[in-house]
Amino acid sequence: MKKRKGESMRYGKNSASNISWDPGETQKGKFNGILRLLRIEHTLFSLPFAYMGAFLSGVPTLRELLWITIAVFSLRSAAMAFNNIADLGIDRLNPRSSKRPLVIGSISLKSAWAIVILGSLLYFFSAYELNLPSFIMSPIPILLALSYPYAKRIHPWPHVHLGLVLALVVLGGSFGVLGDKYSNILTIFSKVPWVFMISVVLWVAGFDIIYSIMDIDFDRKLGLGSVPARFGVKSAKTLSLTFHVIMFFLLLLGIQEFHLGIFAYLTVLIAAILTFYGHFKVFKSLENIKLFFNLNLVIGLIISLGVILGRLTPYFHILG
Repeated sequence: MKKRKGESMRYGKNSASNISWDPGETQKGKFNGILRLLRIEHTLFSLPFAYMGAFLSGVPTLRELLWITIAVFSLRSAAMAFNNIADLGIDRLNPRSSKRPLVIGSISLKSAWAIVILGSLLYFFSAYELNLPSFIMSPIPILLALSYPYAKRIHPWPHVHLGLVLALVVLGGSFGVLGDKYSNILTIFSKVPWVFMISVVLWVAGFDIIYSIMDIDFDRKLGLGSVPARFGVKSAKTLSLTFHVIMFFLLLLGIQEFHLGIFAYLTVLIAAILTFYGHFKVFKSLENIKLFFNLNLVIGLIISLGVILGRLTPYFHILG
């Protein structure tokens, strides 16, 4: 793929090609390989939003929270393992991802497939334990998650695909609670917090666009799809910022719709400050992509915490 007019593939100190950071990088050793393959600490991207979906739909029981947690962890484990399997050939060619577990052999393909199978089975069992509507809907999130690594082979918007995967975590948390109250799936859909789901799509797509800048040269060389590879770095940064501006506008609408109060407004303000600080740093230098990525681990947690606290505030008053 040819570079866009007026845009250099190299930027000197501010070059995406000079950034080799990869959260999936590991050293040899099977235990280290499994940890990097699953990246358990990055569950912060998804688990808080499952809780958010649950609390926006009612007050979940400890049993519901337990099975929601297991469902998210097992689905994410299966998806991460499959993503590494599907991208093994690409990761071997990409210098930035050349130290991932399957590439260096710290974990075998057989072991990775075992994680996919066991994680999938545990995920379906968790959905079954929650309620029948959750079990009926359970194939949709896992199919979308397992198809994610192929998105970049088809179109330049894999970031939105990833955002949809994370947004379905909100849906899953909501079904985990509402499915015990309503047997009609259409009724449950009418009560799902859609404004927060769309916010999650935009949040994830926004930071993933920035993250994918690091692979712009490689993606263009192999013809893989991404916003930076297709539209250029400047457009990617602008689109990411636009996504996040719209995201915070929708979050404010959601806070108003669900009457979440001061806790939610305060945490969204903090999240907005961190988000736009991250954008400022990336616009200043692409060497700050790692900072931007790590900030978003915290941002998702902050937003979810504010929504949950806002939802529980009336119950605190009742208990008081």
